[in-house]
Order: sequence, then C-alpha cells, then structure tokens
Amino acid sequence: MTVTSVRPDADSLTLTIDAEYPHTPAQVWQLWADPRLLERWWGPPMCPASVSTHELVPGGTVRYMMIGPDGTEYHGAWDVLDVEPPLRLEFEDWFTDAAGVRNESLGTNVTRVAIEATDTGSRMTIVATFPSLAAMEQLVEMGMVEGMTMAMGQIDAVLADAIPTG
Repeated sequence: MTVTSVRPDADSLTLTIDAEYPHTPAQVWQLWADPRLLERWWGPPMCPASVSTHELVPGGTVRYMMIGPDGTEYHGAWDVLDVEPPLRLEFEDWFTDAAGVRNESLGTNVTRVAIEATDTGSRMTIVATFPSLAAMEQLVEMGMVEGMTMAMGQIDAVLADAIPTG
C-alpha cells in the first residue's frame, strides 16, 4: 500500500497523510493535474468521483461529485490557492449542493500537497488544516481519515496503468 502514515492531530487541527510511489514527482503530479486521473482516485473505491471543472491555477476552481454505494451524490469544490507544479498544491476543500452552492453546515479544510523526490521515487504529503476542532471532528466523524486512506490506496494502480515505471 502506498500510504505510509496517517496522523490526525487535534492540537494542531491537522490531518497528515504520507505516501510513497516509485514514480518521479512530475509523474505523481499528474494525479492532480489530469482530471481523468484525479477521478480515478479522489473518492474511496465505493464512492467514485467525477470532475466537472478543473482549473488548477491560483484563483481557479475544481468541482467534483462522488456517488455513494446507495446512489447518493456528494458534491464538493476546491478553491485553488497556490500551485507550483510538480512540487506543491494548496486549496480550500468544501462541500456544495448539486448547484455548486457552498454547504455552510459542513466543515472545510485547507489542504496542502507537497511532492518530493526520494531515492526510490517520490513522497507525497497531504496536510489538511481545519479552521476549528469542531470542523475537524465533524469531518473525521464523517469518515475523512478512512476515506482518504482508501482513496490514496488506489493511486498505485492508477499510476501503474497511466504512467508505467521503467
């Protein structure tokens, strides 16, 4: 499995996930830069994602939907804050309704993605920072830790299929 650690930290209001891949940072970056690759891993296996808007530039927006096993649609969006391909991405992640209107009753987080070269490929670190302990607890209770771990567990297969090594 690609995920090497998952660390929720209530004191710093963060959830940190580390993963390693036998691919270059430029290849791992494609997981974020290519909306069709993003769709293949952003949702956990039982909630496939589809991306309708993909503006991966500062000030841009990414809009997505995940469909649960019972057919329920879960809509979300990112406000892209910073992008430095292939090393860094920062965005605010939030929930919407089907029309794209922000759902103020559900928590948000600012997500920072860092991709760095290692001796065997790349390490990707994702840090979600929450505005409050209540927001963090709400998203953790909704299954964010398990969902992100399962979602990132799909990345090896996506990379192997889309960007073979050697």
